[in-house]
Formats: sequence, C-alpha cells, structure tokens
Amino acid sequence: MRFLLVTDDAGFEHRVRQAISGGLPGSVQTLKDVQLPPTPAEMLHYVVGEVPEVILLGPGVRVDEALTLAAVFDVQHPEISLVLVAEVEPELALAAMRAGIRDVLEPAADPDTIRVLLERASQSSASRRRNLLPPALPNGPGGRILTVTSPKGGVGKTTVATNLAIGLGQVAPMSTVLVDLDAQFGDVATALRLEPAHTLVDAVTGAAAQDPMVLKAFLSVHPASIYALCAPASPAEGDRISGESIAHMLKQLASEFQYVVVDTAPGLGEQTLTALEAATDAVFLCGMDVPSVRGLRKELEVLGQLNLVPENRHIVVNTADRHSGLTVQDIEATLGAPVDVVVPRSRAVAYSTNKGEPLLQDGSRDPAAKALRQLVERFDPARADQRRALHRRAVLR
Repeated sequence: MRFLLVTDDAGFEHRVRQAISGGLPGSVQTLKDVQLPPTPAEMLHYVVGEVPEVILLGPGVRVDEALTLAAVFDVQHPEISLVLVAEVEPELALAAMRAGIRDVLEPAADPDTIRVLLERASQSSASRRRNLLPPALPNGPGGRILTVTSPKGGVGKTTVATNLAIGLGQVAPMSTVLVDLDAQFGDVATALRLEPAHTLVDAVTGAAAQDPMVLKAFLSVHPASIYALCAPASPAEGDRISGESIAHMLKQLASEFQYVVVDTAPGLGEQTLTALEAATDAVFLCGMDVPSVRGLRKELEVLGQLNLVPENRHIVVNTADRHSGLTVQDIEATLGAPVDVVVPRSRAVAYSTNKGEPLLQDGSRDPAAKALRQLVERFDPARADQRRALHRRAVLR
C-alpha cells in the first residue's frame, strides 16, 4: 500500500504519517509544491518507485485545480484513488465525487480518522485494479446481501445483525456495510454507539440514489472497519421509503461492498420483502419459545409460496436455554428444516448491547460469542473447504 501526499502543511503531513505507521502497510511520499500540474503524467513524474495507490491532495492545494486534475486521473488512471483535503460542504462533496475524487477529508482530521479513510481509499483502489483486469470468467453478481429477519420482535435481530457485520468486518475490512432497514424503530445506531450525520432517508433520495460514490459518503464509519447506514431519527420518516428505492439502494451497495448485512423490521412488510427478494442469503431467527418457533414456521411457509426464500438459508435459534422446555430437535421438527446455529442465552450479550459494543468487537470468549463466530464463518470464503462441517447438527451446550 503506497501513498502520495501533496501539501505544504507540516502538521497535516505528520498526522498522515502517524496514521500510516499506526497499522497501514506501505510508505508515503510528500510533494511540497502545492501548484498542481495539469496532467497525471506530470505529477507521477515526481513519484519515486511504484505508482501510488492513493493520492492525497492536502491543505494548501487549490480546490479548483484539484477537481480539474482529478477528472483527468479518473479517465487515465481510474485505479488510483484521489482524496481531497478540504472543509466538507454538501456542494463540494458532490462536485468532488463527480470529478472522480474518492473521498473528502477535513484538514483537522486526527490520525485515526485519516487511517480509516486511507484504508477505505486503498480498498477502492484494489477493487478498481481487479476490475481493470480481463475477466477469466463472466462477472459475478457483486457482493453478498445477507438479510436478517424474524416474524416477531424481541428475538435479537439487531444483536445478531450487528455482530454478524462486525465479524464480517474482520473478514473483509472496510468492505462490509450494515443497513438498518427497521425504518421506524431501528436501533443499529444505538447498538454501535454511533451518531450518524446521515440516515436511510438520505441514502434513497437525491444525489445518493443516482451515484454510488455519493451514497458511500452518506454512510457512517465504525471503528471496527465497517460502514453503517442507520435508521431515520423520526419514525414518520420511515413511511417515505418505498420498496423500489430500497431495492435500488441494496443493488448499489452490493456493487461497492463484499458484504451487505440488512437488519429488518419484525414481520413481512414491504421493505423486508424487498430485502429478501434482493438477498443472496437469509438469516432466519427465532427464540426458544413456542410462539416464536411457530411464527417462523408461518413466515417460511408464506415466503415459500411467494418464492422469496433465498437459495442460501441459515436458521439461528437465539437466546437458547436448555431449561426452556424445548429442544433443538423440537424446533427442527416444527420448522421442517435444520437449525444451523444456536446462540445460548448470555448476560454478556445484554451487557455488550447496553455498552454499545457488540460481543465480537471486544474478542469475548463467551459461549454466545463462539456461536456468533460460527455464523460469521458460514460466509467466510477462507473456510469454503470446511463447508460440510458447517452443516452439522446444531447443539445447545
């Protein structure tokens, strides 16, 4: 991973070097001359060694010159990610995205923020380099869309969805996004301790609906190397979001991310049905109680009639308790399908929820964390050779 920084601001340069030394492989070269050349060839002439993956047009660079140069870079070198360092304003952000700028960074950003942004820009560069290679096989459908759903509330959809996203973020850093599709009462922001500047409403309207890069600018970045798209602050805003706009947004996200995890509202509303129709995988949840299990059976029956059960189906029993009066075998008999993962009841889950830090984020060894990691492993390409083992009968210990 290599970076080129153009700035005469010694303080910003120092923070960039701190960010890179804090966990990003590679090195940074700095050009002090902030008078930008008119062409990429002239700029790259000053580069020592390999062509950089990311170019930061830092403090001191004229914004108009940066946008002009970025537009040419986007045509001649689309594999290089350009980052503009400037005060972020809506008009500038849109102009920058249209010119081919991958991201806009505040000049006063701290090293941690810079590190996350550089990691994101490098991921974009790597993705574009892959796309420039002649494909040996026809192109695939894009990233996987994992829809987490249950007919009833209170079974832990958000807990499972947030931990699944955090776990996949460890598999694919900065290439996992969690979408809170409970548009009226979603709790992803609370579960991740985020204060989003933009929400689901912003993502399905205006410029974001037209340009995936603008959409990415509306996502919240979580320290665990994932993105999140949170529910609106007001329940009334959720009524403005149509199934059609949700389908379009999920398609956009799947074109940019390896994993799109969708946390849905209880039941089978329009938005949930849309997410299931778009899904490559569905994670069905139930608790270890009769109403929850029967509700899931009815949901599976209805979705089967509508032909909306994705090919990849994963059944999870959450907050399982061996003293509940039911067994895993009872649940499988009722559902007519095998249970894939059993997450035992745990005080650690409630504590992590109240703390706003998912269980898989803190490296917990709690039995519930172990079960949630088993769920994550079902989507990890590195464990493809263990696929058979993943389909063993789930056991409540």
